[in-house]
Amino acid sequence: MLFLENVKLALLAIKSNKMRSFLTMLGIIIGTSSVIAITTIGDGASSAVSAEFDSFGKNNANIYPNTYGMDYSDSSDRFTSSDIAALNERFGSEIEYVSPYYSAATDVKIGRMSGQFNLSSVSGNYIHVSGGSLAYGRDFSQSDIDNRREFVIIPEEAAKKFFGRGDVAGESISMSFAGQIREMTIIGVYRQKDSIFSRLMSGTSYAAYVPYTLWNDAPSEILDLYVGSSQSISASLDKITSYLALIHKRPADHYIGSSVEAQQTRMTQIMGVLSVAIGAIAAISLLVGGIGIMNIMLVSVTERTREIGIRKSLGAKTGDILVQFLIEAMLVSALGGLIGATLGIGVATVGMGLANVSVNVDPFVVLLSVGFSAMVGMFFGLYPARKAAKLDPIEALRYE
Repeated sequence: MLFLENVKLALLAIKSNKMRSFLTMLGIIIGTSSVIAITTIGDGASSAVSAEFDSFGKNNANIYPNTYGMDYSDSSDRFTSSDIAALNERFGSEIEYVSPYYSAATDVKIGRMSGQFNLSSVSGNYIHVSGGSLAYGRDFSQSDIDNRREFVIIPEEAAKKFFGRGDVAGESISMSFAGQIREMTIIGVYRQKDSIFSRLMSGTSYAAYVPYTLWNDAPSEILDLYVGSSQSISASLDKITSYLALIHKRPADHYIGSSVEAQQTRMTQIMGVLSVAIGAIAAISLLVGGIGIMNIMLVSVTERTREIGIRKSLGAKTGDILVQFLIEAMLVSALGGLIGATLGIGVATVGMGLANVSVNVDPFVVLLSVGFSAMVGMFFGLYPARKAAKLDPIEALRYE
């Protein structure tokens, strides 16, 4: 009952000084809202990035020489179709897909419509292993690859733009790559997965795929592959890179394997560290808010000195006065924390909504932030409460 009475007295004190109480809470509100908004946005961004990596497939990997990107004229350590055959023979059960990687940008104009395609080299079954889906037509067969047929698979958006419909399998389209202008036959139309990257690229260029053999076995510095989902990606890459070094007569560490899974792990770690660091910086304002609470509570003690003297003369103990002022400080801080939590969730929801990313509000973070706010109030309210509790009742009654 005494506790409830102290809560009522604290609420009455807060209500009687609304503006001062709000200004006292302001530091706590800003600190709590910042921490929750940053944490929520960080978690949402991390989930979105993880989803993007998952859309590429965690078992997607690239292999390249450790001289990649340098001015290196020796092409004997680069990859050709003979490497593909060797890998398929040696690691057939561990590799779902493998192809030397080439790319080219080509401008396309059909009637009044013009645009650009980014052509990527693939082998058979690429659409399936990459997690895509064919809306119309078919994927490349091994016969298409072996016979270097001038076939192309384009996205559904491009088909609708250039031809006004999705089912364009059998249509022809002129493309320039590998030093030649080719009349390519569209054999398939794939449905592009919705993602942040696809939305950013929408309307600028279209990703299309052609058989890698159309590059006439030109050496490639990058090998694109998908490791079997039942395999350890890092272990498989170690074996594959060692084998490539062996058949190319290079040192064991000459080839480097980089998987989507490893990149995702690094990105998640970086984003986690950034979220913690930024959240810690934002939490400093909670301490500033706590100092504000201490300042106002000291003023409150001074203003209510006579009230304290009356309570003590009527039998209130030192502990009763201490608890009364501590409860008031904690209530001010906790109310600021609740307002800040609501504001932080609202800011995060609006921000992530504009970015079209789902919001993941962690209830534990909200409870922790509000609870920490109350603890800040108790800590910084302790000194004013002790000062009030130690007042001499006679001196307090004489105070004007």
